[in-house]
Amino acid sequence: MSDDYNLDTLAVRAGTERSQHGEHSEALFLTSSFVFKSAAQAAARFGNREPGNVYSRFTNPTVTMLEQRLAALEGAECCVATASGMSANLATVMGLLRSGDHIVCSAGVFGATVQLFGGIFARFGVETTFVAGTDPVKWQAAVKKSTRLLYVETPSNPLMEVYDIGALAGVAKQAGALLAVDNTFCTPALQRPLELGADIVIHSATKFLDGQGRMLGGAVLGRKDVIHEGVFGFLRTAGPTLSPFNAWVILKGLETLRIRVEAQSAGALELARWLEKQSGIERVYYPGLASHPQYELAKKQQKGPGAVVSFDVKGGRDAAWRVVDATKLLSITANLGDTRTTITHPASTTHGRISAEARAAAGIGEGLLRVAVGLENVEDIKADLARGLGK
Repeated sequence: MSDDYNLDTLAVRAGTERSQHGEHSEALFLTSSFVFKSAAQAAARFGNREPGNVYSRFTNPTVTMLEQRLAALEGAECCVATASGMSANLATVMGLLRSGDHIVCSAGVFGATVQLFGGIFARFGVETTFVAGTDPVKWQAAVKKSTRLLYVETPSNPLMEVYDIGALAGVAKQAGALLAVDNTFCTPALQRPLELGADIVIHSATKFLDGQGRMLGGAVLGRKDVIHEGVFGFLRTAGPTLSPFNAWVILKGLETLRIRVEAQSAGALELARWLEKQSGIERVYYPGLASHPQYELAKKQQKGPGAVVSFDVKGGRDAAWRVVDATKLLSITANLGDTRTTITHPASTTHGRISAEARAAAGIGEGLLRVAVGLENVEDIKADLARGLGK
């Protein structure tokens, strides 16, 4: 499908391949393997001399449709779908790096990413330096001769820090490294990192791409020579594979992506402005507020501020937990990107398994709460939070 179409059209139509039955909606191919016309064709498929499906661990028509659609939305040459967002991180590093290589990573990333980079990869000889803050000068200072990858979430989880993708792309290029950007919070509806200079885009499709909390999925996107040769090769052998059913669910989610994300972003902005006026709150972290340190950058780099709002409650953990426990509408869960608004206490959940020192370096205090705004009426969300904030 032509890339000349607008995002909404691509989100509905891109990647669609109809079978001989001429189905209108995307077909769901629940099969583990595919039949060949001859021994010669089987050999050609296995040897990569003929295109076509081989085995659903690495080739499946439904998964391919998702990969092509998401690639069109991000403006990427190639997409590899994975079983989850964390398996997308795993496939990226295992497919592109080797023992002795070095990663520069933001300290403000998802807790499991800290553990993966700082713990598991370290056991295999891949070193990671975590950089606190958004200043590209600090990133430049962390680069070594062995640096092969810069990794950042923007906006970050959970403090909503916004990183200058263009500036970090310059640091990566000078070092001969690749820049990977986790675009989960913005999605291509609000931000296209490849257009800003990134080499790789990573998604937890579990979040906004599905949008309704129904399944797990991930994706890695970028140039074909990087993604297909490295990441796909790892997935084919190691198998952190997205199931066809989950791919089909995400395809359906993508059809309403921009509508959902823009509506949720508008609700989050209204909620953030309200939170700033509440006496029980010390600080609100949201790129749509003029008080945010990267407010101007966010306006330049993103089409909208996003649907996630974080804030520090006065009184530390006890006060934060009282706010959480007083809610009746919001879902107490660590997931986000859902049509249902969720609330979580990062220090004891998403970042609870990393050290207190790592949490402090990332700015994650005991009074911090993260709210991912859904599609409910924002007045009802305010009223739900007010119950605990008024105590």
